[in-house]
Amino acid sequence: MSTTNSLPCEPQSHALCEQDILQLLSKLADVTDELGRVIVGQRSVVQQLLVAMLAGGHCLLEGAPGLAKTLVVSSLAKTLELDYKRIQFTPDLMPSDIIGTEILETDHDSGERFFKFKQGPVFTHILLADEINRTPPKTQAALLEAMQERTISYAGNIHPLPKPFFVLATQNPVEQSGTYALPEAQLDRFLMFVRVGYPSAEEEIEILARTTGTQSVTLKEVLHTEEILTLQSLVRQVEISSELLQYISQLVRDTRPDISENQSVKEFVRWGAGPRAGQALVLCAKANALLNQRFAVTLEDIRSVAHGVLRHRILLNFQAQAQNMDTDNVIDHLINHTPLPESPLASNASSRSAG
Repeated sequence: MSTTNSLPCEPQSHALCEQDILQLLSKLADVTDELGRVIVGQRSVVQQLLVAMLAGGHCLLEGAPGLAKTLVVSSLAKTLELDYKRIQFTPDLMPSDIIGTEILETDHDSGERFFKFKQGPVFTHILLADEINRTPPKTQAALLEAMQERTISYAGNIHPLPKPFFVLATQNPVEQSGTYALPEAQLDRFLMFVRVGYPSAEEEIEILARTTGTQSVTLKEVLHTEEILTLQSLVRQVEISSELLQYISQLVRDTRPDISENQSVKEFVRWGAGPRAGQALVLCAKANALLNQRFAVTLEDIRSVAHGVLRHRILLNFQAQAQNMDTDNVIDHLINHTPLPESPLASNASSRSAG
């Protein structure tokens, strides 16, 4: 079998073979179709959310009000057999409102009083952190351990979170009054940063027609918990060549102005991406390949996820802001000017012909 089109059996995944895997992957297309019954357009957003889910990471969605950010997340949860909770972030929200707290209880038989940990809404499979930039840094930081370690520490005890666990956060870029920008350390915990744009003219007409009538849509569950965990394990098995690993490493290193030879980076970037960006690029490219029913990463997989992975890991300087440059412009320039490393076979062939 070709490694591009087949994946070997995985004993830890209940001995799934190619036919079983393809049948499982077809359900991902069913998820997209099911979401299309509620969400008009936004296929790129849905694709990136599924990539993040398969790669086992968290997603930050940014867009103007009314672009269905919350609806996309809640609808995705309905197509999956996963617990879902939503937290509306506000300036008065406390860390205990997220992770939970201890309450004093009394044993009715013995009369003995004791403290019991009451789990907060973070104990779920999918957590929607709505308008995360509206709450102070202390409360934002309460999510940090949960997102990275997938555990909660309280009163000396460690409480594991359910598997799988995703934080899907939204923020509004328009109104910045009374908001608290996420610090870079917490932004880096998000696997992808997805920008939600305005619909096309045709899509907007369809939105008006769907949302002002009597039509009601009930979404059905397509993927179950165990199937999602199996897909996540399959992502790790997708093959990637050493040449593409070199390309990813070079792409990430070229974002750093002190060592980059890219003119846009030198001119407009204050701080580049760290090694976690390379890890995220590899995992997201593998997830994108699997989503398209391929079992080896291609260059197009890397380029299709590069913006979502890198845009929140590159800090621009004042000159970039003065010229209305954004990180997407810099990433475009990087993609267009970072050469793909030659494969050893091609290199050997050229040296033989030169000889």
